[in-house]
Amino acid sequence: MAERKRLLTGDRPTGRLHLGHYIGTLKNRVKYQHAYESYFIVADLHMLTTKHAPEDIAQVDANARQLVLDAIAAGIEPEQVTFYLQSGVHEIHEMQTLLQNLVTVSRLERIPSLKDMARAANIEMPHGLLGYPVLQAADILCVRSHLVPVGKDNIAHVEVTREIARRFNSLYGDVFPVPEGELGEVATLVGTDGQAKMSKSLDNAIFLSDDARTVEHKVMRMYTDPNRVRADIPGTVEGNPVFIYHDAFNPDRAAVEALKARYRAGKVGDVEVKEALAAAINALLDPMRERRVQYDQSGRIEAILLDGTERVRAETQQTLAVMRKAMGFTGVWNRMRRKADTYTKQQMQQQEKVQP
Repeated sequence: MAERKRLLTGDRPTGRLHLGHYIGTLKNRVKYQHAYESYFIVADLHMLTTKHAPEDIAQVDANARQLVLDAIAAGIEPEQVTFYLQSGVHEIHEMQTLLQNLVTVSRLERIPSLKDMARAANIEMPHGLLGYPVLQAADILCVRSHLVPVGKDNIAHVEVTREIARRFNSLYGDVFPVPEGELGEVATLVGTDGQAKMSKSLDNAIFLSDDARTVEHKVMRMYTDPNRVRADIPGTVEGNPVFIYHDAFNPDRAAVEALKARYRAGKVGDVEVKEALAAAINALLDPMRERRVQYDQSGRIEAILLDGTERVRAETQQTLAVMRKAMGFTGVWNRMRRKADTYTKQQMQQQEKVQP
């Protein structure tokens, strides 16, 4: 039986996952979890590039737990995949060091998402943020992943990983598969305010952990066509956040198309359109709520993370050994050891000769 290809993706532990995460990458993780040997990273080292205050680090435990619980609630089967905490895999730092000289500063500076992250955090670009894609390459390559489902902001990072993998293989021999990045069905989901992408920090997100009443409240507050002040005025569907969400989350395509036709004709009010959307989103989230209750037990998520981290650390140690051997570091160390052993033996023999 052929060995399964591998998948790696994950999130920074900065808070709860929302519908943008689900449609952007999480849905693909659920889709591929049986086809690939899947690894899901809780990227707390990446979090430090923009959030490294003591109070941020103090939240890692709770946020890591929430990330894993959100993923499991969405349909990930913990018995089939590996969740792990990035900072628990200490060998990843050495891998990053070995890889960082295979990409130039000018190449990293051309990645627009890094500047966007610095701007959003209101900070000057730190060294760690500039090197974010190199650490991400180490994440991907440490388990020799073949597929990386990511959001729009990270697809350029995967391309850097591909370049680094090809460069390493060209210099030292075929060690790494060249991974493929894959975007979700919707690259960027607009927030409920209709002004920017869905974001925890902008308070325009519907979270996977929201209860039904909260979802209804957020949907009813959503922006629609600003020029439509009455239900009998024809409205615009294109670019309308409520209909963007219908297209993304309402599986009843006939009902959605009927609502669009009535909206364009001025024969349906915003309330009815929003009520239908809230019902569709809650229908999506109801099974997640049930799974969340099933798995939300004291210590269970932590045990899943600990076990996965130990397995990935062992895997990374093997990858690092292969890398060092391919690069010639193992030979250097062995030659030094042999010479040192020979010298020690000679010194001992000379001491034996001069002893009375």
